[in-house]
This record gives sequence, C-alpha cells and structure tokens, in this order.
Amino acid sequence: MADKCHLCLLGLIILSSLLTGTSGVDDALVFISSGENVHLPCNNDLHDCKSTYWNYNRHSAAVELIGLGIKKKDIERHERLSLGSDCSLNIKNITKEDYGSYTCRQYVNDKQQGTDARVFLHVLHVSSSSSQTEISAGSSVTLSCQLYSYTGVSCDVWIRSEGIQLFWVNQAGVKLTISDSRYQISAPGLCIFTLTTTLLNEDDNREWRCEVTHRNQVKTSVTYTVKIS
Repeated sequence: MADKCHLCLLGLIILSSLLTGTSGVDDALVFISSGENVHLPCNNDLHDCKSTYWNYNRHSAAVELIGLGIKKKDIERHERLSLGSDCSLNIKNITKEDYGSYTCRQYVNDKQQGTDARVFLHVLHVSSSSSQTEISAGSSVTLSCQLYSYTGVSCDVWIRSEGIQLFWVNQAGVKLTISDSRYQISAPGLCIFTLTTTLLNEDDNREWRCEVTHRNQVKTSVTYTVKIS
C-alpha cells in the first residue's frame, strides 16, 4: 500500500513540474477540437522572430518544425504550419495526431536567449461506429469522444489532478446521464467517453455534443450530427 502511495505522489510531483514549468516561463494548456485551426503562443518571443525555433515532442525525440523563423520543408505537416507575427505557431485543420508538447525557443548567435516556452496541445476528437454518411432508423450507433493528451504522465493521472471532465450533451445543452434509458454511456478510460443509442426517425439532423471542461470551464467541444437515410 505504501509503495502505491509513493508512486501516486511521485506521479503528481512530476505532473506538477511539467504543468507549472521549472524554466521560469509558465507552460500553456491549449484545448482544440479536430478539424479546427489553432494558435500556439510563444511567451518568450523576441522582436522579429528570426531567432525563433519551434520543436514538437510526443513520446519520442523532438522534431524541429520552425528554425530561425523558417518552416522546415521535410516535415509531414509543412503545408498546415505558419509562423505568426508574434512568433506564435499556427496549425490549420488540426488532427488527433497533432496533440503533444510544443516548445518555443530563441537563439541568437547559436546561444539560447531566455527560457523555453512550452505549450501542451490537447485535441478532442469524436468518431462513430458507423462509416456511413447516412444511417437508417433502428440502427444502433456508438459515438466515441476522446481527449488526446500528452503531458509526460498518463492521461488518467493528469485528468484527475487538473479537474478535467468529458461529457455528452444533447442539442438543448442538457447533459446526458446513465439514468436516461435511451442512452448507454460508458467511460473505458477517463479520457474516453462513449455514447450508444438506437436511432429513431425523429433523430434526423439531431445533434449530440461532446464537451471537455477544465476546472468547470468549457474549453472545447465537438458536435456530431445524425443523418437518417
């Protein structure tokens, strides 16, 4: 029991250092839904961005996206990236694969200026069990809402410590619960929330929305619209 408590405490210490930042510049948490455009701030920028580097990391060695203010051409996301006038990193048409840690650094004459500015990008994505554009009434459909996150610790540990919640709401904005017999709601993991229902004729053009909140504030959401064939 003592060993488990020790591991939990160690995880929270690591998480605290990751999210509060030990470099002197506060880390930023950005939540975005797949398909949208995102703006990642650089909190240590210099005047002209010609000294700016942006690196990306997720479970592996860092990948350089921007070097001395210029996009790297040999990276897969080249066409979706751009550098803002304030040295921010802009990414178009976000995918679930874009989640991870982004670091902005400044170098002048091969010497780093200031400290790292990190941004943790969290992507909310909804997928359907049906691959069809239109689904027939009477069919069962499962919608899976997942928050893709990387903070250096497991998603479950992070989501507990930061007060993150995922939930489904109907088009009236009412939170769906397991007490509603129409829906089967489950959470295979704290970062995954599924909704299963049997479609009715009146569900045509009905919307269900998955929301993510951080300390009771809605950060982003994804809407799924049903089309009945």
